[in-house]
Order: sequence, then structure tokens, then C-alpha cells
Amino acid sequence: MPPAAVPEDVLATPFTDYLLRNAAEDRPAFTRRTFPGPADHTLTWPQLLARVRGVARELRRFTRPGDRVAIVARQDLDYVVAFLGTLYAGLIAVPLSVPTGRTHRARIEAAFADATPAVCLTSKDLVDKVPPTVVLAIEDIQGIEPGDAEPPATVAMTDPAYLQYTSGSTRRPAGAVISHRALVAGCWQTTRCYRAGASTPLVGWVPFFHDMGLVLLIATPVFLGSRSVFCTPVEFVRDPLRWIRLLAEHPGAVTAAPNFAFDLAAEAAGELAGVDLSQVNSLLNGSEPIRAATVENFARAFAPFGLPRAAQKPAYGLAEATVFVTSAGAEGPTVRTFDGGEPRVSVGRPYGQRIRIVDKEIQVAGPNVADGYWGRDDVIAPDGWLRTGDLGFVHDGELYVTGRLKDLIIVDGRNHHPQDIEATVEAAHPSIRRVAAFAVRDGDGEGVAVVAGCTAPDEPVETAVRRAVSAAHDLPLRALWLVRPGEVPRTSSGKVSRAAARERWWGENERHG
Repeated sequence: MPPAAVPEDVLATPFTDYLLRNAAEDRPAFTRRTFPGPADHTLTWPQLLARVRGVARELRRFTRPGDRVAIVARQDLDYVVAFLGTLYAGLIAVPLSVPTGRTHRARIEAAFADATPAVCLTSKDLVDKVPPTVVLAIEDIQGIEPGDAEPPATVAMTDPAYLQYTSGSTRRPAGAVISHRALVAGCWQTTRCYRAGASTPLVGWVPFFHDMGLVLLIATPVFLGSRSVFCTPVEFVRDPLRWIRLLAEHPGAVTAAPNFAFDLAAEAAGELAGVDLSQVNSLLNGSEPIRAATVENFARAFAPFGLPRAAQKPAYGLAEATVFVTSAGAEGPTVRTFDGGEPRVSVGRPYGQRIRIVDKEIQVAGPNVADGYWGRDDVIAPDGWLRTGDLGFVHDGELYVTGRLKDLIIVDGRNHHPQDIEATVEAAHPSIRRVAAFAVRDGDGEGVAVVAGCTAPDEPVETAVRRAVSAAHDLPLRALWLVRPGEVPRTSSGKVSRAAARERWWGENERHG
């Protein structure tokens, strides 16, 4: 049975129309939970619209139609106002992270060089830390009351709404052009899959500059007229149970996070008490490879608190598809073992788009697919199909992701997926926390090297890892580095960056012989 198509009336309705519609009711719209405390800071729909209009008016003073507006702000209510204000003004938003650390600063500078924004909306304390352009502190922009309001800019549904810069796990970041049409299509697909409505809370901590956080925690609440409740990624990492408690406080919630977050929460579950998770709607697990062990450990850890196993929703998406492609539905996670190999987790079925497998590569078609990359002539889907670069197969109508095309390791004519090697390394010793496996080449030809985060690096750990990889994959490791877990490079979304790991460790090895 083919997936349902996104209704034409949805594809023809500007995103800002939903914002105007919601503002007719004085209800909570966005809530920022802060710690310690905790304390909540909330904007109602009328308050939000007033601030959005203020941002739009200020932006119009410095821009022309088609200009880009960078958003370099902390994860708070101001970020929400900045993004929606940019769309209200008919401009192209460029959501980015704050400039903390060398990696994030370099990513911001690369995005600025690519997008050439006319204005940067930022937090007041970051004004002196963003690349040079017209810089506006979001907190200083006054809201506009209804009697002095301007209507939203008129846009075509095919016009760009924002540029989603990819996380750069295998290449330099590039800005996927997400149109207004793709944005509403992505919101519709998400809400249909999880049967969400105006009474469904959207809860989470995933960063707003990442496609998962932007669509689920900012765009989808506007599309539905529901409520968003969020904290920051740092607050989650400091105590993963903050995420779980937020879900318990908001029955019927939909949330999303990468696989590693499910691991962190399950590890901390022993400290949880007095919460009821029986009414959680859906916990999307996506953005990085999903481990069968993670699914089972999470289910086991939170079953005593009433969480249904079926609430877990393994999913698959990417920036170029406005984040959503496939997901498990009401049945929850499906784990299968094929040909005696490792257990694999299904990432479900498409909703409102189509998928196909061509030469083992996953391809996607639908109104949610991006138009291209900013500043480049190439079209993302010249034949209507987006080549994802991800490998997978379909079984019983469900998609299974097996690896990344560019990450594939070929040794002596045999294909090895780095995810499989990484899983073997992680299971080899309890002190190993995070792993990057990648292809290398030297005088002996193609081989595999591993960088492993380890809490107690010593010779027995190295021996255990090398033996495990040899036994499971018939591969000798060309190189193995045991480092502190925090030293294994990650992308902006928290995924292991194999390209960065290879450059840092193997590249250094090559440069110095």
C-alpha cells in the first residue's frame, strides 16, 4: 500500500498562516525549562506573535527580499522568535549554533562564507563573537501590538524558507535549501506518523540549529497549534533524566533524540523515582545508527515506570529531506536478525513520501525534499529522487539502514560497514564508550583503523579490541587509538565524525610518516 500523499491544501498554505491562526487563542506556545530550579519561561501565542512581528519589522530595515538572516543564539525563547520572525519577514533563515569551541566557530564561519547573510540575529552576550555583518540582539527588539501590526510577507511556497546546514560527518557543511512547501510537508508527515494534534506536547532538548530540533520543537508546534517544552543540550547531558521527567510532566508528549541519548538516559534510570511514563506518545530515535541493544536496554530501564515499549519509534531522516523520511508507527520498534548477522533495527515506513533502493543506496522522493544546496548549480534530485548516500534495504515494507556509502570500508574486495566494526569494538570491553572506525591506506593497501573513547585505556583493553575485530570481521586493525571518550570527534548533531577522526589521527600519522 503506497504512503498517503501530503494534501494539496497543506502544500498551498504558507507557514506563517498557522502562526496567525494560533494567535487567536491565549494559550501557552513555547516554554523554556531552566535549571537549577527548575523554572519555566513561557510565551503565549499572542505574546509570540507580537515579538515575531517586532523582529520582522526590524529585519526589514536592513534587508531586501531574498536576503539571508543568520541566527546565532542560545537555545531559548529568543531563538524561536528569531527564526519565526525571519520567516514572517519573508527572508531566508540560517539557523546556526553558538560560537563555543574551535569546531563550532569554524562551522559558523564556513556557513557565513557560504550563505553571506545580510543580518545576524544573536543573543545579547554574543554580539561581539559573531562574524562581521549587521548584528541585532534579539532581546533588544521590541514586540508589536496587534493595532500596530504588519501582515507577514507574501511568499511563494517554492521560495526558500531556510538553509539547513548539514552536520558535516563525511564532507564540508553545505546549506540544504528548504522551501516553504518542504517545511509544511515535513511537519505534516511528522504529525501524521505520530497521530499528533493541537493537544500533543512537543518535548525535548535537541539543538534548534539541527534539523531534528528545528522541525520538531519549533516548526511542528506552530503547524499544530500545540505546545513546545524544551531545555538545552547541555542541561540534558548534565542530567539525562531531566528529559525523562519532562515527558512525565506532559502526558501524550512526542520527543526525539539521537541513539546516544537513549543510552545515557537508560544508564541513569536507577536514580529515577515517582514518575509515570505510561502516557508518552512517541520517543523518536534517529540521527545516528540505532543499536538493537539500546532499544532493549531503554525499554527495560523504563518499563517499571510504565513506559510502553511501543512508545520507542526508531526513525530515519536527513537534512535534505526536511529531517523526516521513515519511522516506526504504533507497533514500536522491530528488531530482526538477517543471515545470522548482528540484530538490525527497522526504521519503519515512509509517511507522505516514497523510498526506493538503487544499488543498495536509499533514495527518497516527496514534497519534503530540499531543492538543492545554496550557491551550487547542482540539483539535489534531478530525476525527482534524492540520493541519500545511505545504504539499506527494505524487508516486509520496512526500511533497514546498513551504513553510509562514503564511509564504506573495502579490504581485499570485501565490504565492511564502519557501524558494524564500531559495534564490535564497543562490545569488546566495558570501558569503551564511543568509537569511530574508518578506512585508511598505506603501503600495504586498504585497511581499517579505529579511534575508541575509553575510560581506562590499557594493554588488556587494546588486546580485547583487536581480538574482537579479528574474530568478528576477519580484519586486523591497521591502527588503534584509545583516547578519552570526549576526544572522539562528533558532528553538530552528536554523531561520531569519522572524517574528523581520520584527519586528526591518521592524517597526523601520514604527515609525520
